[in-house]
Amino acid sequence: MEGQVTAKGAIELQGVSVQLGGRVVLQEIDLSIPQVRVALVGRNGSGKSTLGRVMKGLIRPENGQVSVHGLDPAARSFEALSVAGYLFQNSDHQILCPSVLEEISFGLRENGWSRAAAEKESLDLMRRHGIGDWGERAVASLSEGQRRLVCLLAILVMTPRALILDEPFTGLDIPTRRRLESFIGRLPQQVVTISHEPDALWQYDRVIWLEEGRLYADGTPDQVLPGFLEAMNSEAEGMDAW
Repeated sequence: MEGQVTAKGAIELQGVSVQLGGRVVLQEIDLSIPQVRVALVGRNGSGKSTLGRVMKGLIRPENGQVSVHGLDPAARSFEALSVAGYLFQNSDHQILCPSVLEEISFGLRENGWSRAAAEKESLDLMRRHGIGDWGERAVASLSEGQRRLVCLLAILVMTPRALILDEPFTGLDIPTRRRLESFIGRLPQQVVTISHEPDALWQYDRVIWLEEGRLYADGTPDQVLPGFLEAMNSEAEGMDAW
């Protein structure tokens, strides 16, 4: 079926619950996600970023099981660690190296590749995406949009099967946002986008709406986004002026 990966390629969560700092953040989440383009929406504090981090394996749930394309993403093998890539909302939380080539090749070197092999693989990827001459550029000199591209390539060089993108368009100007949207739209991987901005999500296969750590609505964009927008607008109208 168009818009879906194979059953083995699905993201599966069964009875997933998470507590952070003594607070329940996710409550008994059951999800099967075979679709290729999926969005997680919800107000701040709804648990959507925590759910994304559970899918990546950055957080282990207190209860429940997680499978991403048939693997436990929190296992310590290279295959499990690389099955899903996670793009942080703030690139400063992701970037570790001073130059672009060092950043993109870092994950491969950490997983046993020689420096020469890791840099060759990274340069090949950079050339395919039009930044083959960026290798020696300082990451600190890049715009935020350029930094997010570097972060994405540092993920893609690990050949993940799924990508979890946490608010990938926040703070970008319109031309940069459109370029990044186009870049992400061409990727062959399964993509889960965490967002509170619905305008970029109407072409997705599925939208999952979280409220207070629980599933509130789940369906196509036409089924979920109008209600989400209405709820957010109603909340804004009911707030006191600053």
